[in-house]
Amino acid sequence: MRYVLLALAIGAELFATSMMKATDGFSRLWPTLAVLAGYAISFTALSQAIKGGLQVGIAYAIWSAVGTAAIVVIGALFLDEPVTLVKAGGIALIIAGVVVLNLTGAEAH
Repeated sequence: MRYVLLALAIGAELFATSMMKATDGFSRLWPTLAVLAGYAISFTALSQAIKGGLQVGIAYAIWSAVGTAAIVVIGALFLDEPVTLVKAGGIALIIAGVVVLNLTGAEAH
């Protein structure tokens, strides 16, 4: 269940971040409310995943890394943002870092 909650947290954060541009600097009501609701759901689900037994460092690493990598893809596909070699390299480093943290976390048990 904790990984389902983590997935929900990631999905809600991706939704909220993707909607950020539509808020026009938080001057548009409905997109702003959607962003705030998305982040509220995300943080609530993340906290419940941690309460359910995920280590804080591991949960946050997965949440932030998957979110960062996915938002780069969403930006490229839907927001006309370029994907450069440097961005791709950064994403690869983030993924490598999460893998290392997960391997370290698994050894601690």
